[in-house]
Amino acid sequence: MKRFNRLIIEIILIFAAIALLTDLIIVSEGKKKHGREYRVEIERTANAIEKTMLNDDGTFIMTPSDAIASIDMSDKKYLTGISVFNPSDENNAPSFFTGNSDYSLRLIGGLLFRFDYTPVNTITDTLLFFCNLIFGISACLTVMIMLYLKIKLIKPFDSLSQVPIELAKGNLTFPVKEEKNKFFGKFIWGIDLLREHLEEQKRNDLMLEKDKKTLLLSLSHDIKTPLSAIKLSAKALSRELYKDPVKKKEIADGINSKADEIQDYINKIVDASRNDFINIDVESGEFYLSGVMNNLKQYYKDKFSLSRTAFEISDYSDCLLKGDADRCLEVLQNVIENAAKYGDGRSINIDFSREENCVLITITNTGCTLPENEAVHIFDSFWRGSNAKGKEGSGLGLYICRKLMNQMDGDIYAVVHDDLMSVTAVLRQA
Repeated sequence: MKRFNRLIIEIILIFAAIALLTDLIIVSEGKKKHGREYRVEIERTANAIEKTMLNDDGTFIMTPSDAIASIDMSDKKYLTGISVFNPSDENNAPSFFTGNSDYSLRLIGGLLFRFDYTPVNTITDTLLFFCNLIFGISACLTVMIMLYLKIKLIKPFDSLSQVPIELAKGNLTFPVKEEKNKFFGKFIWGIDLLREHLEEQKRNDLMLEKDKKTLLLSLSHDIKTPLSAIKLSAKALSRELYKDPVKKKEIADGINSKADEIQDYINKIVDASRNDFINIDVESGEFYLSGVMNNLKQYYKDKFSLSRTAFEISDYSDCLLKGDADRCLEVLQNVIENAAKYGDGRSINIDFSREENCVLITITNTGCTLPENEAVHIFDSFWRGSNAKGKEGSGLGLYICRKLMNQMDGDIYAVVHDDLMSVTAVLRQA
């Protein structure tokens, strides 16, 4: 904010410097031009007085005062007065060579004439006025625009600069001030929504962690009983406390039963770790296919042009689909990212087909190295194919896609054929 204030001051100083430099140039050029003009006017007036006052032989035919009176001063642009020096007049001598106005002296017929003038520069003054007016208006408008940007853009954004830092620190209760700003209103709302989502996610994670620990403590306590029975039975058999074969078989069956009981507990732990560890909200509604495809095309057109990947979207008939437009876009983006990541980058195509009351969107990429027998597992959680070695990933992307499609009453499946990988999202028509 301080830097922006300095910028405003610098702009004002720049305008002032430009205006001052322009004024100096205009005044300098004006003086050059009009300096010659007032001299010409003085010379012409002096010649007119000489012709009026003197004969050709230099004798006076008119007194200097009458000669001066014969000059029409109304048409003079620069001259403001004419006087003659009289040596006999002691009172006139000092004032003749003094005064605030500019003057020029001429010797005519042996007498010294004084020509008072004002180098009036109407054009220069008018030009100065308009130039300064334009610079002043421009400076005011620029400052007003800068202040508007400061109040409407810089200041609201500066107030949000601390929010990402606090969110990164984990301070999810950091308040986001609501402002009715047409530039940042939606951004502020989005930041606050993100904060609330992260806060809710953190709360859910803590609850999930608590439930998991409670489950593990409960199951570990339940496992202790059959485990103790197994240990006692195994110790009895190792010490040959039971000689009767029937009794030994009974003990062995008991061990097997307790082992099955432990296996059940282990299965519960595995199921608890797999199921519902990702909570995703889907807003059921209706959306147009063209809206999703236009967003995909806009995002990936430039991206794939840089990587020289042929990205083509086949022709389709627009229709109304059931589900969540944002989640559908998320699914398709996830599949396309996988296609770019695990394909050879030659081409990625999107095709459309219809079956019954459903629209099938198929994304196909070249350069697939995934074995066909592994295609059935790509939607399992934390599963990564044999072609994923050396590439980053968690094995959850396609699992999330399947979960989203199921929540939208749709489906998703994959087919591997030669070096082509095709993933098809099935969406119901509205």
